[in-house]
Amino acid sequence: MKERKQKIFASSKTCPQKDRTASDGYVEGQTFIWITENNLTTNDYRLGNGLLEHILSPSNLNSAYKQVKRNKGAGGVDKMEVESLKDYLVDNKDRLIQSIQQGKYRPNPVRRVLIPKENGKQRQLGIPTVVDRVIQQSIAQKLTSIYEPQFSSHSYGFRPKRNAHGALRKCRDYITQGYVYAVDIDLERYFDTVNHSKLIEILSRTIKDGRVVSLIHKYLNAGVMDEDHYEETHEGVPQGGPLSPLLGNILLNELDRELESRGHKFVRYADDMVILCKSRRSAHRTMKSIVSFIEEKLFLTVNRDKSQVAHVKDVKFLGYTFYRYRGEGRLRIHPKSVEKMKAKIKRLTSRSNGWGNERRKEALSQYIKGWVQYFKLADMQKLLIKTDAWYRRRLRMVIWKQWKRIKTKVANLIKLGINKYKAYEWANTRKGYWHIANSFILSRTVTDQRLRLAGYVFLSDYYKAVRVEY
Repeated sequence: MKERKQKIFASSKTCPQKDRTASDGYVEGQTFIWITENNLTTNDYRLGNGLLEHILSPSNLNSAYKQVKRNKGAGGVDKMEVESLKDYLVDNKDRLIQSIQQGKYRPNPVRRVLIPKENGKQRQLGIPTVVDRVIQQSIAQKLTSIYEPQFSSHSYGFRPKRNAHGALRKCRDYITQGYVYAVDIDLERYFDTVNHSKLIEILSRTIKDGRVVSLIHKYLNAGVMDEDHYEETHEGVPQGGPLSPLLGNILLNELDRELESRGHKFVRYADDMVILCKSRRSAHRTMKSIVSFIEEKLFLTVNRDKSQVAHVKDVKFLGYTFYRYRGEGRLRIHPKSVEKMKAKIKRLTSRSNGWGNERRKEALSQYIKGWVQYFKLADMQKLLIKTDAWYRRRLRMVIWKQWKRIKTKVANLIKLGINKYKAYEWANTRKGYWHIANSFILSRTVTDQRLRLAGYVFLSDYYKAVRVEY
């Protein structure tokens, strides 16, 4: 990619956003209206009749700025951080809007970031510059109000007032009605393989302002910077921008409408979807026809190794699995979700991270509360009681290691009510830390109640407090 120079304004101490509107590569500052922390002062800009004018209205842009600021996040290829965004935009107010209006605006490439996945592979994120994030957010805000009435009631991901719990409850209701066989379809690298032409075609059916469609197309084709290497993007919607989830939903809404027209019972959360049937035979039939639709009409790829027809008890959806009890659909936590949770707690209770007790307690509390809040729909009281026993053993192991010296161990055991001679005996033991953590001596001294009073949160305790009965 041809190197473009950047002009740094004397009035701004921030890193400038590349303005790729000028044909000679000259860089000016990009901005929009007068941004303040609390409100946006008005200017002479008049709202037109087109969608682009609504997107670029002062109120919408200011709302987008505030949302980007709340979301924080890392900077893009220009290295400008969210903290520098306000000052930069205040100092440079007209060129960005003008360039977008004239169709000359060219977004910056996204910065590639690799996130490890559970299966050992990596997820590719594309981080736009903070200015590009504001523009994308302003587009997303207006398009959301347009597309929300068009979206299916079976879609729950990245939509206002909808969430994963709503999707899971709907699955539970279908299972109660006897739909116990699931068509579990896995879309291979969905966001990375979205067909641009198909997406633009779908957008053009609703968006009649060609300037907006063109602007979205420019974002799709902005390219990727992988360290210092530029890559063109001919397909895919980069994950990491405010606009990507909405575009993903717009494309998959075509699938939703097709399933509705066929009378299927289904639930979709982003690219995660299950279709529920009453018999295995009908499920296989549905699988065959829907896979053909996805690949031939939407130009997406179905991962046949991960897609399956199975009883609902053998399906993983949003970290949960399902079962029936006395004819009623119920939710369980999937074993892989349990494994992931225990691995996380194991890392948080490791002494090799160099954390003090207060930091460890805070991290454990935040993780456990967040985890239980998400999985509170599941029947898992017995599982959590068992997990807590293992968790408390790890805490006792950490505490025993912290005491280190024999003298310290003796003194602490005596303070906690152990006979002096027994304290000396246990302080001098050669048994391993994990063995000692499960011993009578530590269970009697570092009791469950003392751990609670010290500020440690247990999974079963918090689950009882937030459990949702249905």
